Formats: sequence, structure tokens, C-alpha cells
Amino acid sequence: MSQLFKPSMNTLARVSLSCALIVPGALVVGLSSITRSPYNTKVEVPLDQPVPFSHTHHADELGIDCRYCHSSVEKSGFAGIPPSHTCMSCHSQIWTNSPLLEPVRESYEKDIPLVWNRVNKVPDFVYFDHSIHIAKGVNCNVCHGPVQKMQMTWKGKPFFMSWCLDCHRDPGKYIRPKDEVFGLFRKYQESSKGANLTGSEYSLMATAHYKPSKEDQARGRKLVQEYGIKVETLSDCYICHR
Repeated sequence: MSQLFKPSMNTLARVSLSCALIVPGALVVGLSSITRSPYNTKVEVPLDQPVPFSHTHHADELGIDCRYCHSSVEKSGFAGIPPSHTCMSCHSQIWTNSPLLEPVRESYEKDIPLVWNRVNKVPDFVYFDHSIHIAKGVNCNVCHGPVQKMQMTWKGKPFFMSWCLDCHRDPGKYIRPKDEVFGLFRKYQESSKGANLTGSEYSLMATAHYKPSKEDQARGRKLVQEYGIKVETLSDCYICHR
């Protein structure tokens, strides 16, 4: 009886089986890479704003406390966008004729709020409250990255669920004394490791700082008890999805 299939069909069958195994895996890896890339997450991608506001100048060089502009961060679920009269409390006296600040002056004079492009936002199905994180000793840099080194503000973290759960399951790694919450890691920045770094370089260094030493972890876990943080319930679905 003559052969129904040529010997080359064996090769074709092997190639087909290999593709059946490799292609789905490659698609999963590819789609995952796209999902986690800055193209999708917008991490380290500065957004255009009506006014080129520099956190580096205001927070780092001038040392203005976060709460001066984000006045509701300690008592509200939303950190708040500073109204034009907050900007004008300084800029009615300095840089009064700067062309870059014309939108601020016009907004203040006409009492029409500036429309800023929001940089950090969780999905609508996620509940997030700024005030509770501040009250429990979470430093701004943990979630927002090295904001004090951003000329134009960009998203410091992708806010993946796994990242949030990492903290909720072991908050001692991130909890710090409440007087360090708005410190923006200035002590680290001024150290030999953090000096003279900007942008992505500083972002990497600051992220490395989030990996706490044994002393930091011991202190953090002690603060978890002191602040009454109920770790056993922090991973419950209703905490973030209400």
C-alpha cells in the first residue's frame, strides 16, 4: 500500500505542534508586556498641562510642603488640585509678568478653574482614600515616586493590584513615623547615593530605597501595631472594591 502522506508531512506536523505551544505563550507574554509598558500605564510619561508646573522647583529647591498646595490630602480621599488663588498667594508678588503664568492669572481674575490633566488615577471600580494612608504613615514617594525630582509631573507607579496587595499584606515594609510622611526622602536624596541624580536615575535609586533594611522592617512592624493597623483584613476584597 502506497503512503498517504509524504515524509515532509512529519516535519510539518512537528512545526504545527510547536507553533500550537509557542504562539499562545508568545501572545500572552507580548500582551502582558504591552499592558505593563509605559505606553499603557503612562509611568514616567509627563503629561501636557495648562501651566508647566515644576515639582522640582517648588518641592525640592524651594522646600514647599506638599500640604500647602494639596491641602485636603490629610482629611480627604482625594489629594486635591490647588485652586488658582493658592498659586497667586505667591505669584501675585513674584514672577508677576511671566508669560508662562498667564493662564493662572486669567483663571484667578475670571474665577474660572484651570483644567489640569490628572496624572494619578485609579479605576472607577477601585476605592482609594488618601487620608487613611497618610494617617498610617505612608510616605508620598512610596506611591508617587520621586515627585520632588519631576520637572513635569509623571506617574511614578503603575498601581497594579499586585503592587497594592504587596503593601496590604505586609505594610511594615512601607509604614514610617508620621513625621516622615511628607519628608520626600530628602535625607536619602542628600546622601552620597542619591546626590546629583535626576529623572529615571533617581527614580531607580528611590525605588531601591523602598527595599527596607532589617531595622526599617522591625521599626515598620512595630508601628503597624502602634497605629492599630489590622493586617488580617487589609487583603479583603471590600477594602478596595466597595
